[in-house]
Amino acid sequence: MGLANKTIIFVAGLGCIGKDTCKALLKRNVKNLVILDRLDKPEILSEIKKVNPKSNVTFQPYDVMAPLSESCKQLAKIFAEYKKVDVLVNGAGILDDHEIEKTIAINFTGLVNTTTAIMNFWDIRNGGPGGTVCNIGSVTGFNAIYQVPVYSASKAAVVSFTQSLAKLSKITGVKAYTVNPGITATSLVQSFNSWLDVEPCVAQKLLEHPTQTTEQCAESFAKAIECDENGALWKMDLGTLEPVKWTIHWDSHI
Repeated sequence: MGLANKTIIFVAGLGCIGKDTCKALLKRNVKNLVILDRLDKPEILSEIKKVNPKSNVTFQPYDVMAPLSESCKQLAKIFAEYKKVDVLVNGAGILDDHEIEKTIAINFTGLVNTTTAIMNFWDIRNGGPGGTVCNIGSVTGFNAIYQVPVYSASKAAVVSFTQSLAKLSKITGVKAYTVNPGITATSLVQSFNSWLDVEPCVAQKLLEHPTQTTEQCAESFAKAIECDENGALWKMDLGTLEPVKWTIHWDSHI
């Protein structure tokens, strides 16, 4: 999918990976980039806009932990303004296994709610045009960091949810895929809590492994969005973009 003239909603587009991915998308001449984030960061937004002044970049405050009804209202306003949205990127995430409910709410529940909200406008059964959901997971979604089982499980949930969305595309007209970063040099991994403090030095041990930059991750991220491959499970690690193949596929016959 060529990204020129496309409209993309990017949830958590002002975070570390989000910021650099937004820049990578603008270099591909995205027409409209609607950045949703909890906090307004004018200096980061200005930095992003400078990449391509011809693209229309806007910001709206958005809390992924808000109820589904609030997500529906916000998406309605966006569609009223832009009429057509091509891609939704769900990029919010935290890494802190002391914050169990918050981890699940941000990493999974908020992603599900935002996706559910946009279906009101995309679902072909409602006369919608279809669209594409890009969900950010993690390599921990299929290769858990056992010291942070809550975080790992939340990302596994993202992978499973997205695989289901992809299989429903024939019904809804909405494609879906997951991008799964490996260890990336962000504030997220500098210091975080393990579940029940089973490993107090988990951040230091994680960073002993090879780590990619946010710019490397962002370039892979943008390439995955360009590929627009329904059901893809992308691994983005050390500056590479590689598909992850499942060895077993379960097909429901309900």
